[in-house]
Amino acid sequence: MATSSQPAPLTSRRPPGISRRLLLTATASAMFVTATACGSAVNTAGGSSSDGLITLSMQNPDSRTQDPATWQLVQEFNKKHPDMNIKLEGQPVDQHQQRMTIAAQSGTLPEIFWVYDSLAKTMVKNGDLLDLTPILAENGLRAKFAPSMLAGFRSGTVQYGLPYQALITGFYYNKAILDEHGIPVPVTFDELVAAVKKLKTAGVVAIAQGANNSSFSVWAFLTMLDRFGYESKYRDILSGRAGYDNPDFLRLYQHVEALAEAGAFPTNMNTQTYAQAVASYTSGKAAFLDAGIWEAAKIQKSTVGKDTGFWAGPTFSDGVGNQKLVMNVPSAPFVVSAKVEQDKKKYAAVQAFLQFYYSDAGQKILVDNAQPPVTTYQPDIDTTKNSVFAAVLAEASRPGWTSPGAQPDLVVSAATASAMYDSFYGVMGGSLSPEEAVQNVQKTIK
Repeated sequence: MATSSQPAPLTSRRPPGISRRLLLTATASAMFVTATACGSAVNTAGGSSSDGLITLSMQNPDSRTQDPATWQLVQEFNKKHPDMNIKLEGQPVDQHQQRMTIAAQSGTLPEIFWVYDSLAKTMVKNGDLLDLTPILAENGLRAKFAPSMLAGFRSGTVQYGLPYQALITGFYYNKAILDEHGIPVPVTFDELVAAVKKLKTAGVVAIAQGANNSSFSVWAFLTMLDRFGYESKYRDILSGRAGYDNPDFLRLYQHVEALAEAGAFPTNMNTQTYAQAVASYTSGKAAFLDAGIWEAAKIQKSTVGKDTGFWAGPTFSDGVGNQKLVMNVPSAPFVVSAKVEQDKKKYAAVQAFLQFYYSDAGQKILVDNAQPPVTTYQPDIDTTKNSVFAAVLAEASRPGWTSPGAQPDLVVSAATASAMYDSFYGVMGGSLSPEEAVQNVQKTIK
């Protein structure tokens, strides 16, 4: 996520699950499976499971280093409310999703947890999640949100989720590299292809990408999908009234193929990870990086920080609908176990934490960790010290530009999301034709 992504970020990252070969007795095997399914959580706040009145379970095994904003928020809350101490734990994304699924089935969900919206929607249908409407009504909390930040996490009259972080994605670019080769920052897809060809001739990696154990890292291409009508199409696709393998999406994948043929991607794309792709950009070895706001602080501290800008990605002359789109959406939500309502102390702790998280003081902690606020809080950004972060925020608020309601992979099943990632990397790496790519995604939609 990052976000994924955060990225997601963080919010949109999908590391694969960990497979294990079990050579154990029946009893030991059962114990192992239970421990794995429930997740051997790393408690980044310290202490055992009995230390907290409530638990916040996240999609990172070490929030202190992987999600410092959330870690700091929990530390500050615990200082202010020692009687409501929160235990912070986490697992890698896929393991976390599996753990929450099993916990919902067994009635052992943590009090507050991060989860992909597709799973949250299933949970709310099953009565597993608390309606947060009464909490939003306290102390004017609802007024702190733009309506779009809440609308995606509502089912009928039930507000089942709240935005964890904002997801702003696109391309970071190295202005020094572009200037050295006489390349203006692209606007259109044709301009991007022309830039790629020039960089390829000069022996410079155009777009840093890493598919190994990180096929989720195609955020800029998901935005391109929205420029071919995804926002208006996906509900019909999911209901069976239309297909992912439609002519508009196929046309986008043909553009991606053209980008690959022009030499846009590194030769080791399929063997390097997303983290290695980021490292190649921060060491000055690539002109563009497909990522999101969660990388702003790291890039700022690198040797290329002073030369980095941010771009929402190319517009298309043959696209569908509005081309002035920037991905600035709520990431996967925080949700609360319905069982919290049965315990007054836990309910009060959940309420207090959410009030703190979305207060100006809480949102400032996000901003101090190079995360955009998810409320209407207006941060005061030092554009000299935080030029990369400022560049992302500026691109996300360009006059006349709008955002889709959600990132494309966050409104479909996990299987379809994975197929979408693989479809892009398949075309980018030459292992799939555009036709095969869209058909592979369609096969996952029932």
